[in-house]
Amino acid sequence: MKRSTKIGIGVVAVLIVIVAAGYVAKGKDRNVPSVTVDKVNRTDLISKVTANGKIQAKRKVDLSANVMGQIINLAVREGDLVHRNDFLLQIDKAQLAASAAGAEQSVNALMQDREAARASAQEARSSYDRARRSFDNKLISQSELDKARAAVASAEASGSAIESRIQQGRAALMGARDTLSKTTIRSPMDGLVTRLPVEEGEVAVIGTMNNAGTVLMTISDMSEVEAVMEVDETDVPTVRVGQKASVTVDAYPNQTFSGVVTEVGSSPVTKTGVSGTEAVNFEVKIQLDHPPANIRPGFSVSAEINTGSRNGVVAIPIQALVVREKPSGKPQGKPAEEEGAYTFDRAANKVKFVPVKTGITGETAIEITSGLSPGAEIVTGPFKVLRDIKDGDKVKLEKPKGKDGDKKPQGS
Repeated sequence: MKRSTKIGIGVVAVLIVIVAAGYVAKGKDRNVPSVTVDKVNRTDLISKVTANGKIQAKRKVDLSANVMGQIINLAVREGDLVHRNDFLLQIDKAQLAASAAGAEQSVNALMQDREAARASAQEARSSYDRARRSFDNKLISQSELDKARAAVASAEASGSAIESRIQQGRAALMGARDTLSKTTIRSPMDGLVTRLPVEEGEVAVIGTMNNAGTVLMTISDMSEVEAVMEVDETDVPTVRVGQKASVTVDAYPNQTFSGVVTEVGSSPVTKTGVSGTEAVNFEVKIQLDHPPANIRPGFSVSAEINTGSRNGVVAIPIQALVVREKPSGKPQGKPAEEEGAYTFDRAANKVKFVPVKTGITGETAIEITSGLSPGAEIVTGPFKVLRDIKDGDKVKLEKPKGKDGDKKPQGS
């Protein structure tokens, strides 16, 4: 074999080895996950809690029937503006008026009986005085004097009993008149008739222990309006009375209303017929500072409550925060969890898990109170990679697409 032929064969063999080594290296590279990285920075954070709810008047009154009867005069309609003591509706009062008149006549009759008792008592006292003088002159016996004294006592006792019955009758008359007055319903406050579930001719029923009475109407003072929100149990601990909020009302698009938290519920919102697997929410009330003039109860609203703010804090993107099982070395028991982030070593293309402590959470970033310093490079994604990688794993930087669609090295 010629020398030139041997050299050619050697060159070909070397090329084959180089190509094979390249394919092996590429195969290994395919098993190395691609990640995106970012730097730890200082930034201003605002922590917010979002919730949905309904508009209602801060002060409202549900008027119910105190007496049973047919509604014979309904003077208002839903949406009417009423003032304090304005006439609203009339319940049939014929039977109750008759009862009040009967009670009044009973009192009048008792007062006549009292006059008769007083006359009888006066006569008994006069008879006793004559009997006493006759006894002093030894004209009558002791027994006759005692009878005259007993007649006085009886007449006075009868007068006292009639006086008590008069007081009883007056109390009954007062109660009858009070019941009669409750057939006329007047407005207890200035406000808007926001609910009117009854019609003229219907029968109003009073409430009992087991049955609710007829709600005649609802009057709401719309000068002070609040949004009643349902806040998730995980967010409630950060909500406090006095915190500022931004409220948007679906009926007024492209408008934002300021408000302040006035009440935070201490017990969860219960919903009839809902199973216990549903999310647990708590009621939070936000008073609107300047509600629109024609706002109505029941409007749907959403709100952002500012629960905290920090200026110039160390922060990382929320997606970079990782929660993993904390190594304990104990074979039994539920493993503890720890929060942290993976830092990126460019020289070795490896990641290292660093435990951190967190503070408030903003819209896209979370405060780091310890564990990381500004400038450190951390892995921010993808989520699947963050979930699967381990401390010390080798990674490679993902090459983001440029404007022309070609992939460019990260950081170029």
